[in-house]
Amino acid sequence: MAGFSLPCFAAETAGTAAHQTEGDPATDMARAIPARHETSGSVTVGGKAISYRAVAGTLIVHPQGWDDSDGVIAARTGVKPDVKPDAKADDSNPDATAAIFYVAYFKKDAKAEDRPITFVYNGGPGSATVWLHMGAFGPRRIVTMNDTHDPAAPYKLVNNDSSLLDVSDLVFIDAPGTGFGRVTGKDRKKAFWGVDADGRAFANFITQFLAVYGRYNSPKFLFGESYGTMRSAVVVNDLQNDDNIDFNGVILLSQILSYDNDVDEPRMNPGNDQPYVLALPTYAATAWYHHRLPAHTGALRPLLNEVEKFASTDYLLALQQGSDLSVDRRRVIAEKLHDYTGLPVDYILRANLRIDGGEFEKTLQGDSDMTTGRLDTRFSGPTLDPMSESSEYDPQSSALSSAYVSAFNDYSRKVLGFGQGQTYVPGINIEWETKHAVPGMEHSDGAPNVMPDLAYAMKTNPTLKVMLNAGFYDLATPYYEGIYEMKHVPIPEKLRSNIEFAQYESGHMVYANEAALKQLHDNVAGFIRRSSGGVEAGSH
Repeated sequence: MAGFSLPCFAAETAGTAAHQTEGDPATDMARAIPARHETSGSVTVGGKAISYRAVAGTLIVHPQGWDDSDGVIAARTGVKPDVKPDAKADDSNPDATAAIFYVAYFKKDAKAEDRPITFVYNGGPGSATVWLHMGAFGPRRIVTMNDTHDPAAPYKLVNNDSSLLDVSDLVFIDAPGTGFGRVTGKDRKKAFWGVDADGRAFANFITQFLAVYGRYNSPKFLFGESYGTMRSAVVVNDLQNDDNIDFNGVILLSQILSYDNDVDEPRMNPGNDQPYVLALPTYAATAWYHHRLPAHTGALRPLLNEVEKFASTDYLLALQQGSDLSVDRRRVIAEKLHDYTGLPVDYILRANLRIDGGEFEKTLQGDSDMTTGRLDTRFSGPTLDPMSESSEYDPQSSALSSAYVSAFNDYSRKVLGFGQGQTYVPGINIEWETKHAVPGMEHSDGAPNVMPDLAYAMKTNPTLKVMLNAGFYDLATPYYEGIYEMKHVPIPEKLRSNIEFAQYESGHMVYANEAALKQLHDNVAGFIRRSSGGVEAGSH
């Protein structure tokens, strides 16, 4: 789910403070934040009880270019840097520092080398990982409504039969500045909040985690959702080619690797018609779900096959003609779009055959003053302004956010024993640096595209497996967009078999649909088993 984030500095264990350096803002912050707290628990998956130990804590991360040659102080929970009190943002040793919050679950009585480990994070950019933690793969799951707004508290946490602890240890990572983590330093925006800076921060965290917990020889996986998929492409490339740590697999959920394919505001990039093409199958799925397609009353998948073909042929060719498209042909395409979207023909013609995501969400059910969801188009909510051109909020986000955030705040303090006296930050609004250093090239100033990063990682490690998961009802990152991107990742044909695809009758947060969550678990668990280098995940 979209969200926001910040990191932080830590003491050694709950209630104790590590060595402090007077006048150091990083260690000043550490006084208030325990480095970690351990608890034990059990989860039942597939009828089998799994005992685990849980660790909630922080690890300290510095930006690229930070010089640790003066030495570091090792702590049981991580690495405590010897931050120079006189470090300045504009000298050769950046003063920004982050303490990244995480929750890790380790199966008890399992050998590290026999047990895969999966690093899990949401996106945003600027989101904590409360969504995947409490909705998808943690040992406890929040119960929410399927496609309507949840009632206010009390909320219900249940045993998560779809937790991935049956096949892998799990590390849920909150982005710098979110969760119980914090950042400090005058240059913190430049240091942590951008495509490349964020990637290095996560890569730094992961290398530290592998060292602290002795997991270098475990099968290793990344699981990213939404912007987390873009992060994964950067991180896996950084880890493999800068840090010499090969990964077994990268699992992507609700993918966007190129922002040029974003359907939210493609009018800001005229001449690029690809977003309209890639969003059309999701428009059709949404209209079908809300019974706006009287001519299509059968199953969803055959309809989508038909729409995908039309989108990538007749519709694409029509858009590419631009002003050369004849009036008659324009109307033929508009009528076909009406058949697949339920939108009025006159509206489609006035939009020049190009409807962006916000316009579709506002218009599809506009006759009943209802706005359709963005993250999950199965959701609807009252329209805020009937005269607006586009949707002004996301009914799905409004429907679920309170349940997730409230449940985690309660769970963290009462079960994990972490967070007393602190504020949990589920997300932050930040200016994100989109410049990106494509492997082998200089920084690009346009919309970020990390398809080359994933390709580079797959080519330099030909054993790396990739799995793409997507929901049919996702307009934040339409499923057909992910398919298109993955089929255009520039890799040799012989590596194409390393990529798997799976779609679900759900939205951006596939796991918000309980049936889809079960399918997601089974597919991801199978992928981890197949990609673990002979280790029988979950058997130890």
